[in-house]
Amino acid sequence: MPDKELEKVYDPKKVEEKWTKRWEKDAISHADSQSEKPSFSIVIPPPNVTGSLHLGHALNSTLQDILSRWHRMRGDNVLWLPGMDHAGIATQNVVERQLAAEGGKDRHALGREAFIERVWDWKEESGGTILNQLKRLGASCDWERERFTMDEGLSRAVTTVFEQLYKEGLIYRDQRLINLCPHCRTALSDIEVEHEDIEGKMYYIKYPLADDPTQFLTIATTRPETMLGDTAVAVHPKDPRFNHLIGKKIKLPLTTREIPIIGDPILVDREKGTGAVKITPGHDFNDEKSGKRHQLEKISLITWSGKMNAAALDEAKVASDLSKLLSSKSMTEARKIVVKVLEDAAILTKTEKHMMSLGKCYRCKSVVEPFDSPQWFVKVNAPDNSLAQAAMDAVRQKKIRLIPESWEANYFGWMENIEDWCISRQIWWGHQVPVFYCKTCDQQHLLKVPDSDEMIIASEATPIVGEKTCARCGGSDLLQDPDVLDTWFSSALWPFSTLGWPTDQQPDEAAKQEAKALLKRFYPTSTLVSGFDILFFWVARMIMMGLHFMKDVPFKDVYIHALVRDANGQKMSKSKGNVINPLDLMDQYGTDALRFTLAAMASPGRDIKLSEARIEGYRNFCNKLWNVARFILMNRPETETSSTLDPQTAANRWIQSHLNQTIVSTNRALENYRFDEAAQEIYQFSWHTFCDWYLELAKVDLQNEATRHETYHCVVQTFESILRLLHPFMPFLTEELRTYFKEDTDCLAVSKYPVFDPEKNAVDAEEAIQKVVIDTIMAVRNIRGEMNIPPSESLPILIKAKDQAAVGAFEKEMPYIKRLARLSEVTLDTTLQKPEMSATATTAYGTIYLPLDEQRIRSEIDRIKKRLDKAQKALSVFEKKLGNEKFVANAPAEVVEKTKTEQQAGIQNKERLFSELQHLENFFSKPKETP
Repeated sequence: MPDKELEKVYDPKKVEEKWTKRWEKDAISHADSQSEKPSFSIVIPPPNVTGSLHLGHALNSTLQDILSRWHRMRGDNVLWLPGMDHAGIATQNVVERQLAAEGGKDRHALGREAFIERVWDWKEESGGTILNQLKRLGASCDWERERFTMDEGLSRAVTTVFEQLYKEGLIYRDQRLINLCPHCRTALSDIEVEHEDIEGKMYYIKYPLADDPTQFLTIATTRPETMLGDTAVAVHPKDPRFNHLIGKKIKLPLTTREIPIIGDPILVDREKGTGAVKITPGHDFNDEKSGKRHQLEKISLITWSGKMNAAALDEAKVASDLSKLLSSKSMTEARKIVVKVLEDAAILTKTEKHMMSLGKCYRCKSVVEPFDSPQWFVKVNAPDNSLAQAAMDAVRQKKIRLIPESWEANYFGWMENIEDWCISRQIWWGHQVPVFYCKTCDQQHLLKVPDSDEMIIASEATPIVGEKTCARCGGSDLLQDPDVLDTWFSSALWPFSTLGWPTDQQPDEAAKQEAKALLKRFYPTSTLVSGFDILFFWVARMIMMGLHFMKDVPFKDVYIHALVRDANGQKMSKSKGNVINPLDLMDQYGTDALRFTLAAMASPGRDIKLSEARIEGYRNFCNKLWNVARFILMNRPETETSSTLDPQTAANRWIQSHLNQTIVSTNRALENYRFDEAAQEIYQFSWHTFCDWYLELAKVDLQNEATRHETYHCVVQTFESILRLLHPFMPFLTEELRTYFKEDTDCLAVSKYPVFDPEKNAVDAEEAIQKVVIDTIMAVRNIRGEMNIPPSESLPILIKAKDQAAVGAFEKEMPYIKRLARLSEVTLDTTLQKPEMSATATTAYGTIYLPLDEQRIRSEIDRIKKRLDKAQKALSVFEKKLGNEKFVANAPAEVVEKTKTEQQAGIQNKERLFSELQHLENFFSKPKETP
């Protein structure tokens, strides 16, 4: 064992810096693509290049690191692959804000090429902060294999996937309604829209018949501003109130247009609303479907900025004065104007409060508008090649396990109702759509649907203008589609693109062979650790893409963790002022304390209510282990003995047996992704079993020359096993402490994780220590507590053993009992009688009597009576408050509830004190004579 002194106080910062450098130097986390050892692979959910570490990242990365370190210590060839996502919209917004701050230039003034260069410059200078923060967290990723979704290799994968899906008919371009974020000025897929229930208004508007303006239909709508784009009114064909009107026309208010009345049993529910529905195919997804069924015109009233479009208003034949008022107004402003005009014209009959769902951009929280636009889509439910069905089958057939299994219902519910995925975005930063249009053929058809255009699919990530010619006219003047692909499109390829797929497009033979080896060893990946918030954004799409291109699932297990909330269970947000910065916690309490807290609280299906008190408690655990190490080193024998441990004393055999059980339960918990149970198993064993009990028992044997060396060696070996068990959770502290007990030059991170040893199970030692020693000591301590006897006072006791075998058991372990219970004398026999005035406790092996003097009992009675009097006065205050009707009626509900809780606690305290008083007074009551 190394002969060096441990510093008095644990300094987390110093230790963390030391071991971060050492792990990087030793490349402990580098995976070997040629190794024949069992493989374990996990890809990090790539954080945004713009990101900084938050508690969600800290939880996710801690759990991944625990798995990676645990598997590495079990001898597996571990690949934990790190990387970042280019985060199209978020990154572009960051750089645009930077440009604005520098002088007001926007990206359009700068130009696309110069802007993209500026983004790359920003990425190199400022991007990737989060990866350094993950290193500080202790993340043992294979940093040599760090990936970025805009890397050349990953870009090749994106282009290859686009090309193949396009040729299979699974990528297509279509003009239809999409979700528009007016702030980001780009299309969003359905799952990028967050829905919020709000209280809005329902407006009831008269729609007069064209042939008889005195007759009208009443239309109820939450969006009166879109009525200017109506192209029909629908009723149910079987509704006797209105079916005779089908085929007639409506004079659309505020315009000079007439629109038809149609029958649509799909759109109209005759039991709801007024029975008549306005149809606005350019502003509502359901209306668009109805419009297609009835070949209705589609009018889109807004621009990409979400403002009213003057040309569209003219096309809709809106009254000229109103058109001028509305031009360039936001939809919210337009609604106020339209409502005012309707009121002035006495067309608005009433307005009611109405609960409604409002769609917002998941990035900037702006209200999303349905917008008619040409976009690129992935067909996810093709009849003969359904990506969604294959992804559902993989989970149903248990090729992929969702953990907890309860998430399967959410997964299937979404997948069964999935819509085609809109993958084009109207921004500049990202993978530009690899499609080129011929400018020579027909300029006006530049952005038409693919069927009417000659399209060339780019086979490389770099522009190909001049390298290919148009198949229709032979022209070489080609224009690339200006849109970029959804960030989640490239992320969906992450499990295999990061390993070098497609291998045939690697730059040289060595790279090709390395990619093949990586894919063979590490695909499918073993586990994915993800938050539930990206189950559909990312996880489901990775499953679809992995199955389609690799013909295998991308991962076998998906562990879905919950949210980290504040101590009160509230979601953290800047507006609430309750955001906790993990870096601050790491500075204050140490990284290991934060990691252990997150793991210990990671119960499946339950959000983590994070309190600093909990982190502080585990910081104390770190300090406890540090001080234990100091104690062990200070008690080191002058001469070392053999490193082979063959424990003979009951305490040594007991701790080794207990350790064995902890090893089994910890490994089992980690196999089942029960990070919380594994952490608690190690904590309970380390603090309570090892520190509270075993070390105290060991102090007895360390003073005995016959057992000193064996016991010290057992203490060291057990503590070293604790460090190995704990390492995946607390890597920094455990690495540092182990250097004081092992001569190894290798890191603890690559040592062997403890495994079950059947020879260390010792049932007899478990019985002796638990039932003879611990139960007796606890019984004496309980009596001390009941009688208010100081722990430092030595006491004489009598033990009436249940039989002669019990006498032998007590005699054998008496040194432990006398020292830990602080006993001055022990009388032991099977025939002892209970002293007249004594406290009693019973254990499995006998009855314990503690003789008491009268003065001690009377003093304790007086003390309890004073406490009872004080408790009664406190109760009276609560009763007076709660008996005051004004207080109950006017005080805040939480104050009243707190008072009730305090009153109940006071009642329980009074009852407990009264019971203790009766128990003591019974010592002086004479037993009743038997008649």
